[in-house]
Amino acid sequence: MDRPRITIFDTTLRDGEQSPGCSMNVQEKLRLAEQLDRLGVDVIEAGFPIASDGDFEAVQRIAASVRRPIIAGLARACTGDVDRAWQALRGAAHPRIHVFLATSDIHLKYKLRITRERCLEQARDAVRHAKSLCADVEFSPEDATRTDVPFLCQVVEAVIAAGATTVNIPDTVGYTMPEEYGQLIRTLREKVAGIEKATISTHCHNDLGLAVANSLAGVQDGARQVECTINGIGERAGNASLEEIVMAMRVRPDRYAFETGVASEQLYSSSQMLAEITRVPVQPNKAITGRNAFAHEAGIHQDGMLKNPLTYEIMTPQSVGVPDSRLVLGKHSGRHALALRCEQLGHQFERRELDEVYRRFVVLADRIKKVQDSHLLELIQDVSSGNVSNSEVRGSQGKKFPPATAGLPLPRAVSAAANSNEAHPAHVSGSSGQTTVLIPFTDHHSEQEDYLWGV
Repeated sequence: MDRPRITIFDTTLRDGEQSPGCSMNVQEKLRLAEQLDRLGVDVIEAGFPIASDGDFEAVQRIAASVRRPIIAGLARACTGDVDRAWQALRGAAHPRIHVFLATSDIHLKYKLRITRERCLEQARDAVRHAKSLCADVEFSPEDATRTDVPFLCQVVEAVIAAGATTVNIPDTVGYTMPEEYGQLIRTLREKVAGIEKATISTHCHNDLGLAVANSLAGVQDGARQVECTINGIGERAGNASLEEIVMAMRVRPDRYAFETGVASEQLYSSSQMLAEITRVPVQPNKAITGRNAFAHEAGIHQDGMLKNPLTYEIMTPQSVGVPDSRLVLGKHSGRHALALRCEQLGHQFERRELDEVYRRFVVLADRIKKVQDSHLLELIQDVSSGNVSNSEVRGSQGKKFPPATAGLPLPRAVSAAANSNEAHPAHVSGSSGQTTVLIPFTDHHSEQEDYLWGV
């Protein structure tokens, strides 16, 4: 049975660009729009044409050159904004005017200083005007999740009657909870006359860290468009992350039986391009596209990964465009990962030789946190030449080991069969961090050694 298709509306170039420090010039926007086209998003919100001449030009150039997806331009609910948006979009193969107006009482009273009646009239008139210019019109009631629900239903019904083909329900300030957001979508579907004529969309902000959860809740309850950004960038704490939404549906089709047109293999390159253009790095632990998303340091995890990557990875790195998994050498690493890296560097050891390297590796990693290949080669050289005694480890004495990261690519197939009846190491560091004593253990090595060491 065919799964429902979710429209992916990317607003990296509009809402995402509003992140402090993330503004882009015309050429940068065009370059990223072309990448979003390769990524396979359905809608690119290219900008806010009335905001500046530069934004107008960016929307106009994207509309002229990126032909497959819908190109949207944002407009406030007034004639001047709508006209300016249409001037920028009219050359697009598939143009969309996106009109918005706040509907919550707090916004009406303190920001717009208008009544509900005036809000309803303004929304209806703006959509009607946009529809006279463009067949595809979207309307967003800003701060929808803090809007009185009966009034929100009234506004949505009015703009659909005026010609809106998509109604977006923004959680503008990231206030709502997933169950509330899902209930709101259900209520609109049940109570708004003519709702079947329009696509319901989500647009969730991440102030409480729930943007992706709220978006998925909306999809489960009937929304068929999701507004999101690459790397989750956007106002304040950002927007729902495109890559997280797409991969949640790919990895868990049992819970989210939907499909998108996104080419997931382009996710990582899209993330990296955005980081390069904005000079805002992706946080290391960012889901899907962070540098640690497919990196493993703990011995427990490394041992499992070497035996079968499915033990600790729920998707392949290649499925999102990451070249490969990495085993990072640090104090939590186990023998299996260390032995593999030594082999890749051209050194193979018998079991007891590896024990000696491992003892000193753990002490060194405890001091410098992460071990680079150059550090490991120096340590191997010291052990091979017998320069280090059994009771101390050189490293901070006469050798400089700055913090660094060693990336260990995971091989396609690794056969790991550990021997038994070998020594198990441990170390005790003095309070000054200068003296290390190695405590020999009786022989009780087993196949689970790296697992136990990582606990």
